[in-house]
Amino acid sequence: MSEPMASDPGGSADPGEGRDETPLATAAHQAVRVRGGTVGRLPAPAQTRVIAVANQKGGVGKTTSTVNLAAALALQGLSVLVVDLDPQGNASTALGVAHDRAAPSVYDVLINGRRLGEVVVPVADVAGLWCAPATIDLAGAEIELVAAVAREQKLRRAVQAYLPIHEERHGRVDYVLVDCPPSLGLLTLNALVCAQEVLIPIQCEYYALEGLGQLVATIGLVTAELNPALHVSTVLLTMYDARTRLAAQVADEVRAHFGERVLPTTVPRSVRVSEAPSYGQTVLTYDPGSSGALSYLQAARELAGAAP
Repeated sequence: MSEPMASDPGGSADPGEGRDETPLATAAHQAVRVRGGTVGRLPAPAQTRVIAVANQKGGVGKTTSTVNLAAALALQGLSVLVVDLDPQGNASTALGVAHDRAAPSVYDVLINGRRLGEVVVPVADVAGLWCAPATIDLAGAEIELVAAVAREQKLRRAVQAYLPIHEERHGRVDYVLVDCPPSLGLLTLNALVCAQEVLIPIQCEYYALEGLGQLVATIGLVTAELNPALHVSTVLLTMYDARTRLAAQVADEVRAHFGERVLPTTVPRSVRVSEAPSYGQTVLTYDPGSSGALSYLQAARELAGAAP
């Protein structure tokens, strides 16, 4: 099944089968070269950027954006750690990382005091990409953390202890992307206390901004009480359908509200992006020439070029 023509930013029905003279075909070839490591590296940040990818509304492309941005950054020469903080473990699935109940996971770090280094594993298909997987046990962590001492600091302390160890063994981690669950509970609170930045994916559909006030208010409380460095640095528009006027209207509304924090690139509604996780892959390795892959590659470049 090919992707809808309107979903492709260059207007080609299928980038993988586009004519060589089209801009999208040229970009697809570039994406393949990036996958092979022949395109120049992105600039590394001055220090590790820890970014919580959060939106309590489900189905906005949060996990999809986490894993594909992580893969895009890694394919362009940076070192990236994905921390899967969602009990569903979808980020772990998309990265092809085992996350059955027997596997060491973020749950063991938060609840059992296990070191993050005992949990993190490399992602097979992408050099420079690492993952701390989630298991279904995380669903109970919300309750178990209630009585814990310094419950909101668990993830930050684990990440801070791990980063020097990773740097000694493998080189510095440039980006830590924390995939938050679709809620504002203690797991998301741990992510917000751990991070310096928040990336909010917003789908270009009706009610896109609904509930964002609560998220922004929560971020404000965390900034005031627990983590003064935290701020919303990036907004990514997802599921953009160029065939509809609604998508353009939502994009305009989001840009008016968040200004320059909205990345110029929008991620189109894409069959390839939806298919990739079922094969244990990101869209960057599943179909590197697809419109979704190209969009995430460009969004990653914009993210890397943005001031933290």
